Amino acid sequence: MNIPQSNLPRVVIIGGGFAGVNMVKAFANRNVQVVLIDKRNYHTFQPLLYQVSSAGLEPDSIAYPLRKIIKKHKTSFFRLAQVEQILPENKEIITSIGHLSYDYLIIATGTKTNYFGNKAIQSNSMPMKTVPQALDIRSLILQNFEKAAIADTEEEREAYLNFVIVGAGPTGVELSGAIAELKNNILPRDYRDLNPNDMHIHLLEGADRVLPPMSEHASKKAANFLEKLGVKVHCNTFVKHYDGTTVTTNSELKLESETLIWAAGVTGAPIQGLKAEALIQGANRYKVNEFNQIEGHTNIFAVGDIALMASEDYPKGHPQVAQPAIQQGKLLGKNLLRLIDNKPMKPFTYRDKGSMATIGRNKAVVDLKHYKFGGFFAWFIWMFVHLMSLVGFRNRVIVLFNWTYNYINFDKAARLIIRPFKK
Repeated sequence: MNIPQSNLPRVVIIGGGFAGVNMVKAFANRNVQVVLIDKRNYHTFQPLLYQVSSAGLEPDSIAYPLRKIIKKHKTSFFRLAQVEQILPENKEIITSIGHLSYDYLIIATGTKTNYFGNKAIQSNSMPMKTVPQALDIRSLILQNFEKAAIADTEEEREAYLNFVIVGAGPTGVELSGAIAELKNNILPRDYRDLNPNDMHIHLLEGADRVLPPMSEHASKKAANFLEKLGVKVHCNTFVKHYDGTTVTTNSELKLESETLIWAAGVTGAPIQGLKAEALIQGANRYKVNEFNQIEGHTNIFAVGDIALMASEDYPKGHPQVAQPAIQQGKLLGKNLLRLIDNKPMKPFTYRDKGSMATIGRNKAVVDLKHYKFGGFFAWFIWMFVHLMSLVGFRNRVIVLFNWTYNYINFDKAARLIIRPFKK
């Protein structure tokens, strides 16, 4: 892998997500050698993936080169590779480009889409966890508009203009609202030969309300916002089968659709090599203590979505969102420096800064510890928080410009089929 030999302790970080990036920053120009490994050469700001999917943003505005993050770190290195196995007894990992030894190993591989064992849905639906997947959804939506414009029958047109989103968590709710804005603002102008009333957005949720992780106040507000945008919400509804054209549910609801977007859940993305006892099988997450050490290992750690740190307040682990990953990454970086200096590590305590979701223009919901509100002010806070959380000044400027342009012109500027999608 061409990593130079060094007398410094070597810290290997697998994954350039929120946790991995914040760990790398914590080690900047310290007396450690850092090797960051990821199968992509960029960090993805996943909370805004849905805007790439719905033609609101280009992907380069929510992605940031990992090498650019470490360019001024003299003892930090990046390698583009897939980690295939961990050999803890040898303190070594096996990757697609070779072997590498480590003194400390941090697993920050995050999650992948969970289809709950349904192969038909996995084969025919559209996931949205990566930039390429978001671009595929964008292409499919725009291609469907083009095909609907030349459809020979009403049934065919209906299938192209029916969009089904499964999972009414923040991702599903935000994507539903964004596609509804395409229907309300873009379709009447770009596709004058199509009737916007023929386009339908269906949001399916297995629980009895949208945004189940958030408060009931947020759920009611969000459901009301979605209804005003024209989204049809179906609660207590599970998808049993999807063959690429027909959505079958646990109820009498049956939908003809060429597009089913799966946002119904995630599962951990572990790496082979550690003992089975270290992994919680149902969630595919590593069991870690309050210092993020994986059970049974003193020099192997897990952070972010792949880590399950049970506590009195969070018996099933912390929520799999950005803030726990960011906070764990920052603290573990400091803790490893303390460990190397033979100082005691500090236990992790999650500081819940609240949760939020946007449902379109001027519409969002925010849950803070003592306050719960929705509407324009919540939407403004959502924009500010997400804008400041982006990695890189350039990305913040581009996103702010796009949002301002979209807001003034009721437009989405990224309506390009760059890479046609084929099922």
